[in-house]
Amino acid sequence: MKLFSIYNFASLALVSALSVPTSITPVVAPAPMAAKINVVATTPDLAALAMEIGGDAVDVKALAKATEDPHFVDAKPSNIVTLNRAEVLIEGGADLEVGWLPPLLESARNDKIAVGAPGRISASAGIRMLEIPSTLDRSRGDVHALGNPHFLIDPLNVKIIANTIAEHFALVRPASADLFKANLKKFDATLDTKYAGWQKQMAPFKGAKIVTYHKDFVYLAERFNLDVVETLEAKPGIAPSPAHLAQVIGTMKAGNVKVILVQPFQNRKTAETVARQTDAAVLDMAQQPGAIKGTETYFQLMDYMINTLATALQGKK
Repeated sequence: MKLFSIYNFASLALVSALSVPTSITPVVAPAPMAAKINVVATTPDLAALAMEIGGDAVDVKALAKATEDPHFVDAKPSNIVTLNRAEVLIEGGADLEVGWLPPLLESARNDKIAVGAPGRISASAGIRMLEIPSTLDRSRGDVHALGNPHFLIDPLNVKIIANTIAEHFALVRPASADLFKANLKKFDATLDTKYAGWQKQMAPFKGAKIVTYHKDFVYLAERFNLDVVETLEAKPGIAPSPAHLAQVIGTMKAGNVKVILVQPFQNRKTAETVARQTDAAVLDMAQQPGAIKGTETYFQLMDYMINTLATALQGKK
């Protein structure tokens, strides 16, 4: 009898508890966040712009290293996997990557980043290209049929490219279109302020003569009114000969040229040899964010380039 009473009491208590009305609001799982866009850029500068515009809505990876010549990237099998999984591909275009990107894309077989798809972005679209050859003659060296592809160091070109990226991101992920628009507006405002400062900083050096290793600073020179009087390469992509270097030295002495610009993958020893005979400064002028410490973003890179140039043109080594 005692056992029965205990059991009966427990049963009644359970029934009573279950029958009591409750005001507890059911827990509703939050809506899942939209997956980030998987973006692949051919070069770090394009990757940096993609991160500025995409913000928290994108994951970005660059195929080329910051210290690597974008013409001759060391393509790896892992790049094929990366491109196969991409929703967006940002390329420089204008044949910048023509020697290594097409075979990777052919193997990746990804329609999302095929030419003409919303996920395929060519940075050269809408850019006023310089040095478009009238005829193609391979005896003149590595000449680009569509014009000089080193246009990202002109801030006004970057403004065009950032807008193109925002438009394509919005097509690929319409739900985040407002975010991309807001990020673009912020980027443009910062760029306008920075550009005004860079122009003011470079104004005292209008018409200043410089020498570069390769024809890779023509857009920067045009934007900031500099005069590239010689390149250490006699022809694009062709190693300089002693005779050509002698000519460069003569030109520099005659014009009192005191600045030589080189990138990390170019032969700095050659530049230093010329500099010793002309009392010039050799400037490390990487065009890719991250190649030099403290230049991980586009604005940090441009600040470094303008500050370095202005200091050298003032005669300070």
